[in-house]
Amino acid sequence: MIFKKITIVMPVLNEARTLYATLSRLRLSRDEELIVVDGGSTDESVSIAREFTDKVFVTETGRARVMNYGAERATGEILLFLHADCQLPQRAFRIIRTALGNNGVAAGAFDLGISNPKFRFRIIELGANLRSRVLSVAYGDQGIFLRKEVFNHIGGFADIPLMEDIELSRRLKETGKIVFVRPPMMVSARRWLEEGAIYTTVRDWALALSYSFLKTSPERLIKYYKQIR
Repeated sequence: MIFKKITIVMPVLNEARTLYATLSRLRLSRDEELIVVDGGSTDESVSIAREFTDKVFVTETGRARVMNYGAERATGEILLFLHADCQLPQRAFRIIRTALGNNGVAAGAFDLGISNPKFRFRIIELGANLRSRVLSVAYGDQGIFLRKEVFNHIGGFADIPLMEDIELSRRLKETGKIVFVRPPMMVSARRWLEEGAIYTTVRDWALALSYSFLKTSPERLIKYYKQIR
């Protein structure tokens, strides 16, 4: 396995409540860099990010645009897209490098874990991870990682308001295999807690199925998706 530099690209929009804790948990060596791209926050997100990296950028709103902007400025051979409410597992960078050491692998993502001990979240995790593996779709809160050359080759994230992760996975599957690795990526339970576990799960599945199989446009689907901060 050739040792490659990893660039973490973190899209941010009004994440001051969780950003400091997330960035504090990152353990970066000289072989990893952090790029934070803010999509127009009105809170202290930018100032918090600047405590951890000098590569903080502010650009126009839109998660796909924000992540593409960060990827363009990455110096690493590997890109890891990490949401601000997600926590990497131990040895995550070693796991990523090992997974991408196989030339037949186009990209990868971690299994999903939810940072709440209640049993209902174990059921949600099980369903989400089964869906990812059966459909070979990597979702944004699983920490999508891939070689930068592959990302550039397929044209990055599509400039759409929602489902950019599903659309990226579709194109990635044309170039190679998408693998899913453990231990899981831990994501905040805030969405499920605020909107309700059953409602949020059913809504998210319905949106994904509508986009993937009914070809409903992201511009229509975004009306049913609430940003939780």
